[in-house]
Amino acid sequence: MAVSLRCLSLCLVTVLLFVILIMADEVEKKENSDLRIQQETKQLRSSRINTTMADLRLEEEWTHEHAVADPDEVASQVAMTIRNSTERRKLGGYFSCGSGNPIDDCWRCDKDWHKNRKRLADCGIGFGRNAIGGREGRYYVVTDPSDHDAVNPRPGTLRHAVIQDRPLWIVFKRDMVITLKQELIMNSFKTIDGRGVNVHIANGACITIQYITNVIIHGIHIHDCKPTGNALVRDSPSHYGYRSMADGDGISIFGSSHIWVDHNSLSNCADGLIDAIMASTAITISNNYFTHHDEVMLLGHADSYTRDKVMQVTIAFNHFGEGLRQRMPRCRHGYFHVVNNDYTHWEMYAIGGSANPTINSQGNRFIASGNPFAKEVTKRVETDSGRWKHWNWRSEGDLLLNGAFFTPSGKGASGSYARASSLGAKSSSMIGSITSGAGALNCRRSTQC
Repeated sequence: MAVSLRCLSLCLVTVLLFVILIMADEVEKKENSDLRIQQETKQLRSSRINTTMADLRLEEEWTHEHAVADPDEVASQVAMTIRNSTERRKLGGYFSCGSGNPIDDCWRCDKDWHKNRKRLADCGIGFGRNAIGGREGRYYVVTDPSDHDAVNPRPGTLRHAVIQDRPLWIVFKRDMVITLKQELIMNSFKTIDGRGVNVHIANGACITIQYITNVIIHGIHIHDCKPTGNALVRDSPSHYGYRSMADGDGISIFGSSHIWVDHNSLSNCADGLIDAIMASTAITISNNYFTHHDEVMLLGHADSYTRDKVMQVTIAFNHFGEGLRQRMPRCRHGYFHVVNNDYTHWEMYAIGGSANPTINSQGNRFIASGNPFAKEVTKRVETDSGRWKHWNWRSEGDLLLNGAFFTPSGKGASGSYARASSLGAKSSSMIGSITSGAGALNCRRSTQC
């Protein structure tokens, strides 16, 4: 009997030791994973605060670890991505609703979209299609629209949410107007998801995406943004710094990659509605509704800033509406796919650029105004024809109405546009259907959005 009890005791001790070893191994794995995420996030935050002239000089020595060194690396994947996109969406269990808009048909069919919010991250298209935002993180519910302190933001506010070091999918408890005292400095791996409520970021500072990666901004009204700065602003739980004056952009993308801006309504800001500069790349700007603004969208920092040659931006399914003047977009150096957008107003020009950008315009609808001096879609900014005649700008399948005309240039060979091709263009005859839902949507739970 004593021998049996000793054997039983030894067995129990052996099992207990085995369990302890397994638990210790899991803890070690989790700690290593957490440490790796913290280290990656710290690297992404590096040098992000204080964009003074001294910082701009230091920019020349900075290498963006997430930038695409050779745009051919992205272009070579485009054909495969287009072929696989339908199958990927089928894996999610949802088929086309019939609008012809591949992003909307991916998620808007689902009446339980509010229970499956993170599936939006699988619906991206174009050069920013790999932006996952906060898909791998928890939900964060914004309950407080205030912004009293940019250094010590209150939990429950949007500022407190976006500065966190971990991935987050940020949603809103109710309708709210958020008036920011200073720029909203975002951290990597965040989604701002305004579906199901009416959220305005307005009448103050707006959104800055600087030296980070993997951001999705969806379903927000952004308007009346103002210059702010000369103040301390927090950009992570462990760091804050001094910010010089900001221009007053609606969304400013600075040295960042894998960014997707979708289904927002933007208007009337002090500078640009969306600007992307300083070697930002892998960006998709889709399904937005732009109105009442002068310089809508700047893509590229300066003619002299050649690092913007890595820039690849998809501009798709947007509605450029009433009260717009110019820059839809205005491009420098990089590769720009302007596809299936609806242009119903411009007072100067729609698409412009300098410094030899490649512009691939496909399947858009351009409706010129009654102004006889504003019929041309394109504008080469401060460049004589002897130089710009070699730039690769093409119009393919565009619908040009009311006297609108597009001035192409360059060799015209299809191979020249491989780096500026990011998805298959739909027929311009479908533009009304494709862009009918542009802007922030009025989604309600338990119904198709």
